[in-house]
Amino acid sequence: MIKRQIIKELIDVSNEYPVVTILGPRQSGKTTLAKMTFPEFDYYSLEDPDTLLFVKSDARGFFKNLNNKTIIDEVQNYPELLSYIQGIVDKNNIAGQFILTGSHQLNLHEAITQSLAGRTSLLTLLPLSIEEISKYNDINDAYELILQGGFPRIYDKKMNANRFYSNYFQTYIERDVRKIINLKNLTQFQTFLRLIAGRVGQLINYNSLSNDIGVSSTTIKNWISILKASYIIFELPPLHENIKKRLKKASKIYFYDTGLVSYLLGLKTKDQVFRDPLRGGLFENFIILEIFKFFLNSGVRPELFFYRDSNNVEVDLLIRSGKSLLPVEIKSSSTFSQKFIESINTFKKTASKYNIGQGLIICNIEIEMKFKEYDYINILNESKTFYSYLEKYL
Repeated sequence: MIKRQIIKELIDVSNEYPVVTILGPRQSGKTTLAKMTFPEFDYYSLEDPDTLLFVKSDARGFFKNLNNKTIIDEVQNYPELLSYIQGIVDKNNIAGQFILTGSHQLNLHEAITQSLAGRTSLLTLLPLSIEEISKYNDINDAYELILQGGFPRIYDKKMNANRFYSNYFQTYIERDVRKIINLKNLTQFQTFLRLIAGRVGQLINYNSLSNDIGVSSTTIKNWISILKASYIIFELPPLHENIKKRLKKASKIYFYDTGLVSYLLGLKTKDQVFRDPLRGGLFENFIILEIFKFFLNSGVRPELFFYRDSNNVEVDLLIRSGKSLLPVEIKSSSTFSQKFIESINTFKKTASKYNIGQGLIICNIEIEMKFKEYDYINILNESKTFYSYLEKYL
């Protein structure tokens, strides 16, 4: 059991807010994190049928016997509970009374907005980062990490990754999706998930997915919303000066865990990942996810975008903080090329209103190097340089 990078932020906000809510994918380590950080707290799980039945039938009786330090796990199973918590924290006005965890955003976010606005700090815990994985074993191959993903049990229990994701996939379909939507055709949804995996790092095309699967584009949009709310996928929006424009343009799609997308693509070895036509998209997913984790573990919701103009000049990732932008090119190649900086140079000429950072090339080269004003780094070998860039945009 390792110390997660988000612990400092978790302790800090628990000293300021009466409630801390930890969201994230199933199996990302939320329960372990809460118990490890607050071992003196009482613990209750709403996944336990008896506890859930008791809470639903007599919520006041449930809270009557609680002390002021309680962890309640998987609160999305009964969001109505938050109204009772509101009354308790308003009466007591004590920091760090409740630690809540949840695996779905839809109903939970609505309930939090209604009941706990201003009373809770929201944190997101994703699967293990590269630095956290390094505490378990010394994996220095990007394709091995892409294949293994970041779920803690794979490393803590030394589990076979393919077997883990097979069970995770089936459990997710059976337990979560069917609770949220009325799936008439499970096979269609499974096909949809695999097609989404085959489009990792690409623009979302609802009509294309609709035609391939044989359901309406409205259904596709609903399914994608469910996957986003369940921490399976996330979208990277394009950067536009006009916010309405940004919302109308197509986003790129990525997964919250590269091991899951590798499983959905049928990849079982790191050599298969290396040879796969989607290698570039998988590597992009791997790097963007690592950047996402860095910010979330610091308690910051990052502003991440990509850029593509009418001439198909594209910058893989833009990290924004106010009027500052850090352009990042992500290449799976292990061979240096000066062409990697061409898109960033073109972008700099068109985005003069921003304070554009030096620019960063993340690739698989063996040693860190500099070409003109650009750093070329391999984040497995130069993590300190990598994190030093990101810290400027917290």
